[in-house]
Amino acid sequence: NSKRKKTNTNAIKTSKYNLFTFLPLNLFEQFQRIANAYFLFLLVLQVIPQISSLSWFTTVVPLVLVLSVTAAKDATDDIVSSCLQCLHSFPQGEVRCEPPNNRLDRFTGTLTYTGQKYALDNEKILLRGCTLRNTEWCFGLVVFGGPETKLMQNCGKSTFKRTSIDRLMNVLVLCIFGFLAFMCTVLAIGNFFWELNEGSHFTAFLPRQDGNSAAFSAFLTFWSYVIILNTVVPISLYVSVEIIRLGNSFYIDWDRKMYYARSDTPAEARTTTLNEELGQIKYIFSDKTGTLTQNIMTFNKCSINGKCYGKIPSHICLSSVDFSFNPLADPRFVFHDHSLVEAVKLETPEVHTFFRLLALCHTVMAEEKKEGELFYQAQSPDEGALVTAARNFGFVFRSRTPDSVSIVEMGQQRSYELLAILDFNNVRKRMSVIVRSPEGKLSLYCKGADTIVYERLHHIYCKYVHADLQEFAGEGLRTLALAYKDLDEDYFTQWKQRHHEASTALDDRESKLDQLYEEIENDLLLLGATAIEDKLQDGVPQTIEQLAKADIKIWVLTGDKQETAENIGYACNLLREEMNEVFIISGNSPEDVQAELSYFWLNGILAFSLETGHRRQRSVELEFLRTACMCKSVICCRVTPLQKAQVVELVKKYKQVVTLAIGDGANDVSMIKAAHIGVGISGQEGMQAVLSSDYSFAQFCFLQRLLLVHGRWSYLRMCKFLRYFFYKNFTFTFVHFWYAFFCGFSAQTVYDQWFITLYNLVYTALPVLGMSLFDQDVNDVWSFQHPQLYIPGHLNLYFSKKAFFKCALHSCYSSLVLFFIPYAAMQDTVRGDGKDVADYQSFALLTQTCLLFAVSIQLGLEMSYWTAVNTIFVLGSLVMYFAVTFTMYSNGMFLMLPSAFPFIGTARNSLNQPNIWLTILLTSLLCVLPVVTFRFLLIQLCPTINDKVMFKVRQAKATPPPPPRRARIRRTSSRRSGYAFSHAQGYGDLVTSGRFLRRPAVSRSSGFAHTGRTGFSPMGRSAGYSPTGRPQNARVSDVEATSLQMYRTITDPAL
Repeated sequence: NSKRKKTNTNAIKTSKYNLFTFLPLNLFEQFQRIANAYFLFLLVLQVIPQISSLSWFTTVVPLVLVLSVTAAKDATDDIVSSCLQCLHSFPQGEVRCEPPNNRLDRFTGTLTYTGQKYALDNEKILLRGCTLRNTEWCFGLVVFGGPETKLMQNCGKSTFKRTSIDRLMNVLVLCIFGFLAFMCTVLAIGNFFWELNEGSHFTAFLPRQDGNSAAFSAFLTFWSYVIILNTVVPISLYVSVEIIRLGNSFYIDWDRKMYYARSDTPAEARTTTLNEELGQIKYIFSDKTGTLTQNIMTFNKCSINGKCYGKIPSHICLSSVDFSFNPLADPRFVFHDHSLVEAVKLETPEVHTFFRLLALCHTVMAEEKKEGELFYQAQSPDEGALVTAARNFGFVFRSRTPDSVSIVEMGQQRSYELLAILDFNNVRKRMSVIVRSPEGKLSLYCKGADTIVYERLHHIYCKYVHADLQEFAGEGLRTLALAYKDLDEDYFTQWKQRHHEASTALDDRESKLDQLYEEIENDLLLLGATAIEDKLQDGVPQTIEQLAKADIKIWVLTGDKQETAENIGYACNLLREEMNEVFIISGNSPEDVQAELSYFWLNGILAFSLETGHRRQRSVELEFLRTACMCKSVICCRVTPLQKAQVVELVKKYKQVVTLAIGDGANDVSMIKAAHIGVGISGQEGMQAVLSSDYSFAQFCFLQRLLLVHGRWSYLRMCKFLRYFFYKNFTFTFVHFWYAFFCGFSAQTVYDQWFITLYNLVYTALPVLGMSLFDQDVNDVWSFQHPQLYIPGHLNLYFSKKAFFKCALHSCYSSLVLFFIPYAAMQDTVRGDGKDVADYQSFALLTQTCLLFAVSIQLGLEMSYWTAVNTIFVLGSLVMYFAVTFTMYSNGMFLMLPSAFPFIGTARNSLNQPNIWLTILLTSLLCVLPVVTFRFLLIQLCPTINDKVMFKVRQAKATPPPPPRRARIRRTSSRRSGYAFSHAQGYGDLVTSGRFLRRPAVSRSSGFAHTGRTGFSPMGRSAGYSPTGRPQNARVSDVEATSLQMYRTITDPAL
């Protein structure tokens, strides 16, 4: 117990700002970014007259715009959502308890009220976010509030995820800063020597201030050129990147082909910063239940006393069983083996005992609002399927109280006294109930994992049931063994007393109860086995096949047994028949695992399965990773949520690749947070995975569209944007560098100051955004038909340090053309009327016009997909340039502000000369001609996968492609599967406590007099059930498998 000096409030602060702290805190955070701090430093330099040759507004305008847009985005994201409640006290009572902690399964405390002390344990605690069912009202007391609640204590630390392009950009920006310093140093040295050799000739009309030496002039020149050449890192770059990411996120939200109509669930991009990373995924880590499967259970087969029911030969077509004899049967339940119904009608004792066990041994809660209208609430879909099966075969669970269970056995109402529930947990892997029949007979009914139940059987048991279990598991079914025993009255009375003492103990309660459970659950008689089918989601095999063609490796991380996971692997096409042998690692020590890994290297097996059972060892980690990465498929079985995250971290740490984790339940949250990108499936297991994810949708098959279409497009658009953005700004800046050698290194700008201000904000902003939001090399259909188009993202072929260096060389060449061609064209040139046009202002206008035309044509060459919007943006920007230029160079603007608009009449005097337009045409052609030539030769001599597919697309425009052939997915039924049951604590204590009862059960007859609608709604870990197991959504169209061999297989290097 702990007594705290200060009690915290129940307020949970989720916002960073308030009305008074928003502006200072937001500005402080924004200026922690290197780029913003850099531009603030430039602004300070520009207010120094001896340094700046540019007006202050050339930096203030873009800086204020960037800060404003970012502040608006931060304010929108920071919606205040604090929770404020009061902690009410009562004068007569006091609660003493443990300090706040993250243990969800344990609570220790005492309540003192009116002089009496009561024990508080975990059963009396309602966690934040839980729902109290079947309760009209209750008294409650807040014990922990705000961040001290157990759920908030369990909130994992969410790390800020950044893309590989972001990390590369940080390196490139630092390199650019270094290159900027190098250029400024070169120009400052040039100014020093110019002042020594030529500066004295200009002192007559440019007198120096006293004491200003050539060295001091060079120092000032250095900082002047830092201001002028700052556009190598334009501030608008970061705003443009955020806009592009936001737009591509909207495309995911608006995609109707990723909308699941059955549950009214659209796809959602829960983050706007990781879109391009979706185009670089190399490893996918997937959960199984609820992610690859529907998590909707169907009672498929059973084995009773050695006889198998439900096994129908494929060549025989039987109608479904007619349950009309049972008015309370669920009309959705489908079963095809008529012999089981006949066995029930013939009152075979073992069959009746089998279904009686299923009707009694569970924690399902039945709600019957009207006569005959049953509605089940089950902890797991497995339990719901089993109880529904028993109901259809004549053993209908109707209601329960804390000490009784009422069922209808073949039309007769019977009430069993519920004496004890030996509940399920992850260690026991079974549950049992002890009941007394109306005739007074004591019986224990048990169901659980086959391996667990076998250990507690009488030495004589039916070997045929064991064989049936093996066959069920081999078909990928979820198996469960059933057993029972009769109890002696005197023994049970003594055992019940010890059970009561253990259940009220304050110390070591769990272990004492486990010992009692082990004592009574022995010498059981095997009754039979059940087989539940958890169907694959639609489109899972096709999706995995498509992702494999894109050279994406998929690892399945599941808590199920190895046999079950292996068969799901074959069913979903993760494992294939051509894989001669599946290599299994199941050692319980590092030495055993090392020996099994060595065997792999001797035999070179292609598939790989890991069953965890040992602690992580660094020496084994690297060997395991090296082995697994050489395999085509990897399945990790019996892994805990923490081990899932550890596997993801292992690959991230040593492989240096982009990873994606996808899951649907709370046990997948740690894996989702650990991966570079987390995807949540909004399925049957609640919203925990979705709330922790970066992207979410309803079906696994949507993953291929997220990656192969949206991810690839986003990556392609972002890379094109960065290449073009650096090109146009490097070209813009390098012209200043060449001009410095012709202006005495005086830090004079080659362009008009207004052009410098508006170049990135107006003249070139919309065209590059249009390309980055709408461009696509091929449409979504061709992306699916040729998943190899995804492979360049793995190799960083579209944007890398090498691509950046090529971009810088291209900009250097273009800047040389843009400076020297206009310079040579205007030198010693006169107008048609004999007047001189070779003045500084005319040269500046010609150079900036040539620059704008050159970068616009280059943008057109970069775009693969022209739309009306792109065309308007490109042509509109050119029109805007001429409109703004003629306006600012007009007489009226000069008369209003002579110092701000000195280029009076330059536009109309220069742009009406034919030689000016000829120079613009010649310069533009010389800028783009090498690019066109290089691309033509590259496509002819060394075409990429994109070039080949785009050529095929152009050919297909005249002749449509043939209709797609349906891909045949082969499936085996020769593998084992094992028991898979609920992975959550059972409801035994809740059932016996009586706290779940809301109203007395409605009166009803004991027979089958009335019929009504029946339903089932599970709760807890899973929340969906369909007795029919029919497909829940329309099948996605199959994608034609391509035989186009246009890429080389990339083999991961050995570690």
